[in-house]
Amino acid sequence: MSDGGLVEGIKVDVVRLHETWMELVFPRQRTAVHEVLGKWQPRTRGDKIKYRLWAALGVPLVALLYPLLLVGFAARFTARRFNSARAHLGLAGVVVLTALLWGGLTALSRLRLAFEGSMAVGAASAVAVLSAALAAIFIKIGGRGTTVIFAYPFAMNAVFLPPVVAALYDPSLSGVLEQSETLAIFLLDNVLNVYGIDEFLRQFSLEGIGVVLMWVGIATPLGWFLGFVVTLADLIRPRSSDTDEESAEEAA
Repeated sequence: MSDGGLVEGIKVDVVRLHETWMELVFPRQRTAVHEVLGKWQPRTRGDKIKYRLWAALGVPLVALLYPLLLVGFAARFTARRFNSARAHLGLAGVVVLTALLWGGLTALSRLRLAFEGSMAVGAASAVAVLSAALAAIFIKIGGRGTTVIFAYPFAMNAVFLPPVVAALYDPSLSGVLEQSETLAIFLLDNVLNVYGIDEFLRQFSLEGIGVVLMWVGIATPLGWFLGFVVTLADLIRPRSSDTDEESAEEAA
């Protein structure tokens, strides 16, 4: 893409973001140029004041949301590849593929770790396979809300859980635990220090199952966040490939 095309694309995205904000209160704002009635314009003095105030309030919001929109475009690419693969493989294919992936990790852990460690990794892998299956089921059920609330968190847990459990027992992966502790301290001091949440969580030791639960607690809202930014990307820049993917889903 040329510099001119990139600038034009950014301009279109920013305008659509602001039009979406305006349409929360005023009619016919978003891409209304193609409609017969055109874009709604305020006529009375009071409407003009409200219109301009609402437009001004939207400027900092657009500035805040645009970086998230870029994340959404990137996340959407990966999400659509997963959805396309799920549509072609079916539920059984997703389960088999995930089982092969984390089954390989379990087999490797059996060679590197003691029996207890390899069994823990195997259990985490089984949970990950179940999470991947549930993610595929909720995507197949359809609906944006169902996908964001359930499918994305299950998918993230399917990715995070086995490596974290492996790190609990493999000394070569001890850096994961050190980074987990650093992240936990940051979250407790800066994010969760409201309503006594940090004080409640400090009662628990960041060892064993505590680390696993911590990453489950991180993966779940991370899944919601990714679902939100992908939804934002779909809202601002719809993809023509949606129809093609739906056709692949029906064929599967």
